[in-house]
Amino acid sequence: MTSEAVQQQTRYDVVVVGGGAAGLSGALALGRARRSVLVVDAGHPRNAPAGHVHAYLTREGMAPAELVAEGRREVALYGGEFTAGTVTSAEREPGGGFRVALDDGRSYAASRLLVTTGLTDELPDVPGLAEHWGSGVLHCPYCHGWEVRDQAIGILATGPLAVHQALMWRQWSSDITLFLHTAPEPTDEEYEQLAARKITVVTGKATAVETADGRLAGVTTADGRTVPVQALVVAPRFTAEGGLLSGLGLRPTPLERDGHVIGSYIAADPMGATEIPGIWVAGNVTSLLDQVVGAANAGVRAGAAINADLTEEETRLAVEAHRRAAGGKEFWDARYAESRRIWSGNPNVAMVREVADLEPGRALDLGCGEGADAIWLARRGWQVTATDISAVALERAVAHAEESGVADRVDFRQHDLSESFPEGDFDLVSAQFLHSMGEFPREEILRRAAAAVAPGGTLLVEGHSGLPHWEKDPHPGVHLPGPEEVLASLSLAEGEWEVLVSEEHERMQDDPEGNATHRTDNTLKIRRLKAS
Repeated sequence: MTSEAVQQQTRYDVVVVGGGAAGLSGALALGRARRSVLVVDAGHPRNAPAGHVHAYLTREGMAPAELVAEGRREVALYGGEFTAGTVTSAEREPGGGFRVALDDGRSYAASRLLVTTGLTDELPDVPGLAEHWGSGVLHCPYCHGWEVRDQAIGILATGPLAVHQALMWRQWSSDITLFLHTAPEPTDEEYEQLAARKITVVTGKATAVETADGRLAGVTTADGRTVPVQALVVAPRFTAEGGLLSGLGLRPTPLERDGHVIGSYIAADPMGATEIPGIWVAGNVTSLLDQVVGAANAGVRAGAAINADLTEEETRLAVEAHRRAAGGKEFWDARYAESRRIWSGNPNVAMVREVADLEPGRALDLGCGEGADAIWLARRGWQVTATDISAVALERAVAHAEESGVADRVDFRQHDLSESFPEGDFDLVSAQFLHSMGEFPREEILRRAAAAVAPGGTLLVEGHSGLPHWEKDPHPGVHLPGPEEVLASLSLAEGEWEVLVSEEHERMQDDPEGNATHRTDNTLKIRRLKAS
């Protein structure tokens, strides 16, 4: 797929930075999980100088470029997309996720990032050495040992692990020469081990790697000697290619062996998750010694972890959406349609207690349900505006008001209070058990309720202080604040209101077995003072 085709889509579930074995394996796992994936590849694989991939079951001896081409073909089978380019930076998106910027000005957004940019092999600074990297100059016996078996192999010592390298490579050849170069002097015990394995030790610094007929031919030392070797083993400094993450505060960690820094890596947990949520790493950028098959395995593991993380987030968002929907018209209409009557038909006891001594006037009943409170108020002489979100509930409330002979004193209106609010001033605003789920803006609605109270009028808020003991949590996401929290949330102007009641109280309620039990509710009753 061309870059132009990819540019038509700029947001993906996952952007994979790096198109080697780790990145392609991660992309394959994610594609098979039906995730939208973009692989951004700079086209400079670490193993490009090598002729073949080894120790990779079923892919033994395959050319690195052929492995990548086959991997891209397989990723494309599951919808994976590709674009060529170098990612220079990554940053968080204000709405969540990340955006990566490419060196040519393009950018792509993703919910998650999988960084598989590998590492750079920093080679010893010896003239003539770099030209043979990946052919005559090697570092991994499991990658190249078989190909140079029984040849004259030199070990260029640059750190405390050089003796270990020489003893290891002795398995592939009996002709091993250890060039001490810049490494510490071996201990007596190490000299004994080298002698026992018939490994030659050459002192002095290496000054050049010699070439004959295009092939590595030997190592020249400071004293002018040239020691013939057909292959030279070095210990590069492995430097993680993690610069694109620096803007997010994620920087490489030095890796030490025996007090000697051998490289750097991006720290991650066993699944590849970094300390920055949403960013995973795999392959040599985090595990310096991984071979191709290990990098591929790490990519699959990280891809699976990313899919699980996305699934968790999507579930959370779905639950939130479900809760929002559960607080809406459809939910409440369905709830009321379950039976001919949901509530008892009696007014709320706390409302009756707190309103009984008030002079009737204009009342606003928020969340009136099937109308019991509104009808009781109308019978007491109040002119009532009653609102509910459910058309089913309001239809029943109108019928009950007509049956009670107070239809002329109650104006029933449908309002989703998160979207609209009745106009006017009222001598009483009553919000009885105005709880709902998800992102129902209860605090904002109660502030609007307070604003609707006329001077000298009363705001009455009744709520549950907790769930009854038999309910574990039937409505996740429902917050049950106490009266002090409700009062604080109203943000009332100082000196304009008087708190009449702010308390919790118990009432009797039958549990599912019909046994009377206590539950705790709370009441907040405040009065707007008249202007002096």
